[in-house]
Amino acid sequence: MPKAHALLNIQLGKLPMSALFEEIDSQPSPLGEISLRRRVIPMLGEEPIYEVKLGEEYLMSSMFVAAEEALSTLGLAAVDGDELAVVVGGLGLGYTAVAALRDTRVAELLVVDALETVIQWHQQEKVPLGKILNADARSRYIHGSFFDLAMGQPTGFDPAQANRRFDAILLDIDHSPSEFLNDSNQDFYTEAQLRLMKQQLRSGGVFSMWSQNLPDPQFMALLASVFDDVSSHIISFYNPFQNNESTNSVYVCK
Repeated sequence: MPKAHALLNIQLGKLPMSALFEEIDSQPSPLGEISLRRRVIPMLGEEPIYEVKLGEEYLMSSMFVAAEEALSTLGLAAVDGDELAVVVGGLGLGYTAVAALRDTRVAELLVVDALETVIQWHQQEKVPLGKILNADARSRYIHGSFFDLAMGQPTGFDPAQANRRFDAILLDIDHSPSEFLNDSNQDFYTEAQLRLMKQQLRSGGVFSMWSQNLPDPQFMALLASVFDDVSSHIISFYNPFQNNESTNSVYVCK
C-alpha cells in the first residue's frame, strides 16, 4: 500500500503551480524552510486543500486526515474515566487535536510542537482549524520538543505544573518508528525512553501513536516490553489520485 507522505510527494508534487495555488506563509525553522500552502484541485471540487511542506518534502495535506483523527478517537476510546487531561505531540494542521476535543470527556488538551511557526499559523488562524482550537478554552499550545518534554526535561509536558501526569499522550510527529522527521528523534524509540515517557501517564493511561506504515512487529514487541496492553490498527482511506485505498497505522498502548 502507498505511504501517506510518499503519496503527498508523488501526487501533489506533480500538480501544476497555477492560479489555484497560493503560498500562505514560508519561514525558516530549525529543520529547514517550512511553508503553508493552499490550493484548489478542480477535479476534486472547490474545497481548498491545505498543505505543509518542509523544504521540498510534503509533510501533511488536508486531503488525507483519517488516520490523524483516528489517532485521537482510538487512543481516547481506550481511556477510562472523565475529566481527561490529554497531550497531543505534533500540531500539524490540527486534525488530531480537534478530534480529541470532540470527546466531551476531555477537560484539558496540551498541544506540543517544536516549530513556533506552526503554532503561529493556528494562533493567527491561517489554517481553518486554528479557529476551533483558539475558541476552545480546554486547549493550550506548548512550544517545545515533544521528545525532550517526554523525558521530563525540564518539567514534563506542562510548564505550569512540574511532573504532572496525563490520561493520554497522542503522538504524530515522525513518519514511522523507523523513519524520523529529525534523526535525533530516534533516541525516543527505545525501552528506556518509552518508560520515561510512561511516567507522565496516570495509572491506566494510554499512549497512542500514528505511523505512515503498516504495523511493525519489532516496534510492537518494543511497546509490549513497556506497556501491558498493546494493539495496532490499520486505517484505510480513499486516494482519489489512484482511485484506490491507502493505509496508515495507529498503535494504542495501555
